[in-house]
Amino acid sequence: MPSANQNLRNRKLQQQVSSERSQAPAGSRRKSANPKIVANNLRFSFFCLVISAALLMFLFLTYTDSFHPIVDSIAGHLGYHEKTYAVVMDAGSTGSRVLAFEFHRGYLDGRLVLDHELFEHSKPGLSAFADRPKEGAVTIEKLLQKAKDVIPREKWSQTPLVLKATAGLRLLKPEQAEGLLQACRDLFEKSGFLVNEQAVEIMDGTDEGIFSWFTVNFLLGKLNGRNTVAALDLGGGSTQVTFAPKDVSQTPLYKDFMHRVPTFNAFVDVFTTSYLGAGLMAVRHAVFTHGAPEGQTKLTSECVNSIIKDKLFRYGTEQFYISGKENPKATAENPEVDYEQCASIVRKKVLPTLRPKPVTLKQHEISAFSYFFDRAIETGLVDPFQGGETTVGSFVTKSREVCADANADQPFMCVDLTFIAVLLEEGYGLKPKTPLKLYKKIDGHEISWALGAAYNILTSNKSSQL
Repeated sequence: MPSANQNLRNRKLQQQVSSERSQAPAGSRRKSANPKIVANNLRFSFFCLVISAALLMFLFLTYTDSFHPIVDSIAGHLGYHEKTYAVVMDAGSTGSRVLAFEFHRGYLDGRLVLDHELFEHSKPGLSAFADRPKEGAVTIEKLLQKAKDVIPREKWSQTPLVLKATAGLRLLKPEQAEGLLQACRDLFEKSGFLVNEQAVEIMDGTDEGIFSWFTVNFLLGKLNGRNTVAALDLGGGSTQVTFAPKDVSQTPLYKDFMHRVPTFNAFVDVFTTSYLGAGLMAVRHAVFTHGAPEGQTKLTSECVNSIIKDKLFRYGTEQFYISGKENPKATAENPEVDYEQCASIVRKKVLPTLRPKPVTLKQHEISAFSYFFDRAIETGLVDPFQGGETTVGSFVTKSREVCADANADQPFMCVDLTFIAVLLEEGYGLKPKTPLKLYKKIDGHEISWALGAAYNILTSNKSSQL
């Protein structure tokens, strides 16, 4: 008969066996899970991951400039772009220009996007008609017709039209300038375009500088960043320097020349100044008349080669006949300009006009245009079609070469290049190795203050006036 201890052991053994039988083996639990459910769960998790990544990518691209053109292109093909136009007349000192701009608003952010532009010009400038204002208005009317040819007639009443005169009219007598402006106002009132009381006026040099800076940085796509480029605009009667100082506190002399410029979604503080009388034609006039009696029209100049005789030079409403002056360095076999003597006269005429001096300009990437570009292509410093990069030192070297060469085809190139060399190196304090990017166009669009002015007009209703 089994003992009590043995019975107890048998009961425990039975309980253990019963317990083990009631538990499914580990392997059998894994086998019992439904494979389809596991696969569906994995697919759902992967799908959620892909959707999350796509949303994050979309949000990132929405706030980057690279994505806007893609969306705009798609919207354009689907017909969602509504065109907006503006016409700007640039009444410069040496010629008049019309620029008709076609924009659309960005599909994502509503910013203006430039699609096309018309550029036409004529010579001479309005200032040449100082005593014949109606004849001056006729030259503007011919340019205006060019704009009418490219803008749909049904859009004329919604298209702002402005004329901004620059240094050429600033240098006229007030009654002469007003006569020309009024003749253009009369023309604009009959044009069919959208005009207001400020549609025809003499533009302040500050606006000219700001609009030029805006245009360059707009076309280069740099308005959203901190690395904007400096803009150097050399006209006939004045020259403008505009840039965003890296540290305004470095230069207290900039205080009265700082302006807050709205860009797309922010503001940039820029220094700008216009040096009236430091334009290319104004400096020519100052150099040629140096030491001559007032009213004399037959002049000799140290900055013109002695082979040049009675070459016509027009300045505003005046006509002068310029001849070269003999100098000790010139010989019959090798006539040349005394460069140092010429440069000395240029310094006297130019450097006193440069107040304040843009002492921190050298800290910036520099874009130069207008007469800077023209003289560079005419002397082979950059490609005549594409523009390109040169240096301040190259302008200085080229000015010496040109002054040493007797070239009747470019009789005033010596004085022009000597002026540019003195302006850049001594006036602006740039080093010989300082690079200069010279443009006439960027992506097929003209470098002109007119684009900045057009953008300002079209956005001013949204309190975004430049």
